Amino acid sequence: MEVQGRIKMIDETKTYGNNGFRKRELVVTTEEQYPQHILVEFVQDKCDLLNNFSVGQMVKVSINLRGREWVNPQGETKYFNSIQGWRVESLQPESNADNMPPVPPMEAFEPVDDYNEEDHDDLPF
Repeated sequence: MEVQGRIKMIDETKTYGNNGFRKRELVVTTEEQYPQHILVEFVQDKCDLLNNFSVGQMVKVSINLRGREWVNPQGETKYFNSIQGWRVESLQPESNADNMPPVPPMEAFEPVDDYNEEDHDDLPF
C-alpha cells in the first residue's frame, strides 16, 4: 500500500528497551478534499530512510498495516493497529535546469549604438 502527501513532521529516532529497538515517526498530510494527517512508523534500520527528507516535501510512502492483539490484566482483549513504512520516494518535480543551456553573462551582450526611437517597432508591448 502507499500514502502520498506532504511531510508535516519528522520525529527524531527514539530507542526503546535493552535490545536497542529503534522507532521514528513521520506525519504525511494527504492533499485531497478532506486532508488526512497520517502517522507512519519506521522501525530499526528503516529509521535512516528519513534522513534525506524534510518538512514540506511531497512524498510517496510505501506502507504495511500491522495489527496486534493484547489481553489486559482484567482479561479483556484489545486490538491495536499501526502503519509501518518501508520506503519513501520524493515526488518533487525534477529540475529541468540540467537540460537547459547556460545563460551567457551580461558582458557577452553588446549595447545598441544606433538605436532610433522613431523607427517602426512591431512588438506588441
